[in-house]
Amino acid sequence: MAKSIVDVGLFTGVPQHENFCRMNDFAPSRDLAPSAAPSAWPPGDPVGLPDTYEYRGRARSTDEFLTATDTAALLVLVDGAVRHESYWLTGGPDVPWLSMSVAKSFVSALVGIALAEGHLTGVEEPISAYVPVAPGSAYDGVSIRDVLRMSSGARWNEDYSDPGSDVFRLNAALAGFGTLDDFVATMAREARPGTICRYNSGETQVLGALIAHATGRSLTGYMQEKLVEPLGFESPGFWLADSAGTEVAYGGLNLTARDYARIGELYRNGGRWNGAQIVPAGWVRDSTVVAAPHLAPWQPVVGGERVNLGYGYQWWLPEGNRGEFSAIGVYNQFVYVDPPSRATIVKLSANRAYGTSTGEETNREDETVAFLRGVSRYAAGPAPDPAPGI
Repeated sequence: MAKSIVDVGLFTGVPQHENFCRMNDFAPSRDLAPSAAPSAWPPGDPVGLPDTYEYRGRARSTDEFLTATDTAALLVLVDGAVRHESYWLTGGPDVPWLSMSVAKSFVSALVGIALAEGHLTGVEEPISAYVPVAPGSAYDGVSIRDVLRMSSGARWNEDYSDPGSDVFRLNAALAGFGTLDDFVATMAREARPGTICRYNSGETQVLGALIAHATGRSLTGYMQEKLVEPLGFESPGFWLADSAGTEVAYGGLNLTARDYARIGELYRNGGRWNGAQIVPAGWVRDSTVVAAPHLAPWQPVVGGERVNLGYGYQWWLPEGNRGEFSAIGVYNQFVYVDPPSRATIVKLSANRAYGTSTGEETNREDETVAFLRGVSRYAAGPAPDPAPGI
């Protein structure tokens, strides 16, 4: 019998790098074709990686960190040019890798495009005006904005070390135990919407349903037209899907490192690409700023723990005032953007310890942000001197 996604042993400590590069062997998928006009990243002056980076007040070894987190790809762009590109394990420039929750940021971009095109009236509309849900359930009457901000008030447990958690039950839909749409349609409400940011993969799944119902297109078809084609994706990709063909919006996107980098560069440039406004500039701004106290760093809750990241529209916002933002997925998938360094960095990984506890000692997300900060500053080099006054 063929192995299913349930059989790969997620969050058990089992190595995953031989799985994350071929996830369409374990679940149905919907294909994304390369753009009809693919666009390669221009090369920049090559730069190595710093030998060390600073985390919690001391220097840490770059090589040890990359090895310990089962890093498969590291791509560093500065000013839209490749400054560093390395692959390990089963990674490679043409290898599609499982996004995990990096997919959430792509879904957010597609919601913004759908709004700009008039498929949605506004983000204050109830998401249940578009998506069929059970009366009185978690998403009945809740605004699209609150869902984007992981603030719907839905009851949820995103504990990857707990086989009875909601996120595990959601993943079970990929093995044919119900459908993704049925799962989110009947979720229960726990808190008043707009009061707590509780990280919830179900929020993104209902956003995927929103795109499909509002546009009359599949998530795959809409992304092909609105992102893949104009951004010049170079390689085939795919979305994992359930038995009904519904895409796993919350984490089932599979792309190469070079194509993941396009969403980071698109947002670093305010939603513009080659002179065209792909995602509205206002949407990019609203997606990447802390807009309410419950969204500030140390307020969002993930698996019962508060984290030192803020939250926007399906983007994480590192603590500090640099204006950084990042798409982040479990097992240490990152598309990190540091505007002051003019840098976008993709790190694809299969950190085998991830989810075996709820702590930073295994999950290493806070440390990854510190590592990427160090790499972006190192690659960008010293800031240019200001122009002399007249």
